[in-house]
Amino acid sequence: MKIGIPKEIKQGENRVGMTPAGVDELIKHGHQVYVQHTAGEGSEFPDTNYAQVGATILPTIEDVYATADMIIKVKEPIEKEYPLVRRGQLIFTYFHFASDRELTEAMIRSGAVCLAYETVQKADRSLPLLIPMSEVAGRMATINGAYYLQKTKGGKGKLIGGVPGVKPAKVLVLGGGTVGEAAAQLAAGMGADVIITDISLPRLRQLTIELPHNVNTLYSSEHNIREELPTTDIVIGSVLIPGAKAPNIITRDMLHLMQPGTVLVDVAIDQGGCFETSHPTTHEHPVYNVEGIVHYCVANIPGAVPNTSTTALNNATLSYAVALADKGWQKACKDDAALRKGLNIVGGKIVFEAVAEAWDMPYEPIEL
Repeated sequence: MKIGIPKEIKQGENRVGMTPAGVDELIKHGHQVYVQHTAGEGSEFPDTNYAQVGATILPTIEDVYATADMIIKVKEPIEKEYPLVRRGQLIFTYFHFASDRELTEAMIRSGAVCLAYETVQKADRSLPLLIPMSEVAGRMATINGAYYLQKTKGGKGKLIGGVPGVKPAKVLVLGGGTVGEAAAQLAAGMGADVIITDISLPRLRQLTIELPHNVNTLYSSEHNIREELPTTDIVIGSVLIPGAKAPNIITRDMLHLMQPGTVLVDVAIDQGGCFETSHPTTHEHPVYNVEGIVHYCVANIPGAVPNTSTTALNNATLSYAVALADKGWQKACKDDAALRKGLNIVGGKIVFEAVAEAWDMPYEPIEL
């Protein structure tokens, strides 16, 4: 199979779809890999590293799309890429269709096979291709929350871990999944007073056992969250419904419960955001202020640490990419139920129910 690795052109995105090590593995399986010139430079992987393992370097993104049967990316195609996607072409990347109607409609028109990292799901409901980026995003959420808590950045002027004789900052983490656990763990390690919420009691029991003693668990309800907001310094939103739009856990009226300079970090923004007042921002302009509350809503948080993120993502995606290349997407998805759940749009049809529901569009099960 001919596999293409284009350069990411979304603003502030420095990751790349495949490392040289991943390309090497695909080539050893007998496939041809075409990498766009400078695609890996943002992640510290120069063209020479790809050429050394046998990849062909192509000068433009148009060349890559025109040549490849399968495109392996990190972020969803943006408007400039829509005309490049061909009917029947397999696009393997993060899509987050439920938060972007224009993208959904463009991929329906393209007739491509859209296999989304974020909805590949195992029998135990784990999301193997979302976990590595969730781990990065959770840690980065705490780091950025602490940074913007500085007075010079619009925050309250608190040090997240405090000092002897001075209380640490209070961090409220909404959602006890991979992102939330990673955020709480780092915040606890930095010395913060941490509360993590979830609606699953078994999960809260597990987090109580696994996380440090300065992390307390709390059942997630509107009443409980409202009770915590007046004394919270950083709120990290990490609520996820796989493939669907994130629910609004913090509503606009709740902003009045917080003290000015409180920092909201919306890690769920690529799925529409879990704060009502959230809208996507970029690494170049990451924050904005609503009624005295600082909002950090960067839609590709792991893109700030692309070398770590690309390597972690490739570790997770490679085995699936090899299966898709070796077998073709139809047989690979038939053989692997987890991979089959990654199919969102196929040949102009929405085959993932949550995406169809998000936009009130027709849904056609992949089995049909």
